Amino acid sequence: MITRLPPTRLSMAIYLIFAMLIMAMTGCAPSVQAENPTWVDQLISNYQNEPVGNPPQSIWRYDYNGQTVYYIPPQCCDQYSTLLDAGGKAICAPDGGFTGKGDGRCPDFIDKRTNEQLVWKDSRSR
Repeated sequence: MITRLPPTRLSMAIYLIFAMLIMAMTGCAPSVQAENPTWVDQLISNYQNEPVGNPPQSIWRYDYNGQTVYYIPPQCCDQYSTLLDAGGKAICAPDGGFTGKGDGRCPDFIDKRTNEQLVWKDSRSR
């Protein structure tokens, strides 16, 4: 025999299921990215006014040696990547170049970086 809940209990059960579903979906949503420094927004604007790179340009945020840094991957063969501090000052080239090992000034970046966040990626097609 099927037992039916009284309308008030049924309404409460539907409400609770709906509320739990909303909370579960909110917990799985990507976190809202903090506002970018002005220089990052300007760099993005500059990239958007240039032809699409190969591969398309991107900017990544990491924690490295106790500071927030921004990593810009190399654009094609034998070019250096760029690692910038939170103020936009170049720290080093962690990879790229003829050897693929960057300029040697931060050889541990790839291994020690944490908290990867994509800040921006050029979504235009070539």
